Amino acid sequence: MSAICDSTRIVVKVGTSTLTYPTGHLNIRRIERLVTVLSDLKNAGKEVILVTSGAIGVGAGKLMMHQKPSDMPTKQACAALGQSELMYIYDKYFSEYNHNAAQVLLTRDIIEDSVRKENVTNTIERLLSLSVIPIINENDTVSTEEIEFGDNDTLSAIVASIASADLLIILSDIDGFYTSDPRKNKDATLIPLVTHLDADTFAAAGTKGTEFGTGGMTTKLHAAQICMEQNIAMVLLNGSRPDQLYDLFDGKSVGTLFQKTEQEECICQN
Repeated sequence: MSAICDSTRIVVKVGTSTLTYPTGHLNIRRIERLVTVLSDLKNAGKEVILVTSGAIGVGAGKLMMHQKPSDMPTKQACAALGQSELMYIYDKYFSEYNHNAAQVLLTRDIIEDSVRKENVTNTIERLLSLSVIPIINENDTVSTEEIEFGDNDTLSAIVASIASADLLIILSDIDGFYTSDPRKNKDATLIPLVTHLDADTFAAAGTKGTEFGTGGMTTKLHAAQICMEQNIAMVLLNGSRPDQLYDLFDGKSVGTLFQKTEQEECICQN
C-alpha cells in the first residue's frame, strides 16, 4: 500500500456509469462530491489528472435518447453536445475550490505520432506545473473509427504512462475485480490484490454493464496490463462512493489493487 499512500501524481478515470443516471442525465450530486474529494487531494499535495467519460452519454441524455446511438454521426453529435456540458460542470465545481481545470481532447493518431505525443506530454506537464487540473477525454466529435482508443479505460492507462504517473485510479460501477461477474454470480468474491494477469484473469471478466457505457471489466484489465508493464500501480474502485478515495490514501484496503511485484511478470494477453 505504500505505493498508493506515497503517490504524488495520480490519474483518476471516471466512467459514464459513475457520472450519469440510467437516463443518461448527469448525476450532479455525485459529480459535485467527486470534485470536492479531488480538490481536497490536490490541496493535500497530489497532482491530479482527470480522465472523464460521458460525453456521448450526456449528449444522448440531453437529446432524450434512451440508449447510446449506434451510428457514428449521431455519436459524434452527442459527443459535441455532451462534452461542453461536462466541462461546464467540472469548471463550475472545481472553481468553487479555487482550482483551474483545462480541457484536453485526444485521438489515437496524436498518441501514435512521436512529435504530437511529445507535445501532449509537454502540455500536461506545463498544466500541472501551473497547478491546473487537466481533464482529458477522447475527441469523439472527430474520431471516425469506432471509439479509437477502444474505451477511456485504455486512454487513462496511456495517459498515466505518458504523464509518468505514480497511480491510476479507475472509478466504475463495481467495487473491484471479482472471481466472476457479481451481477450474474452471487458467490463471486472480491480480489483485493492482482499481481499478474493471465488467461484465467481475463476469463473472469464480464461484459459491459450499462446502456450508455463503452467499456467493461475486460477493458479495465487491459488498462491494468498497460500500467503493470510500466510499473504503475492501478486501483479499481466503486465510483458511487467518491469518499473511498480518502480511505485509499489512508492505507485502507478498498477496491482491487493491480501491481506487479518484483518477483512476478505481467503476462500479456494477445
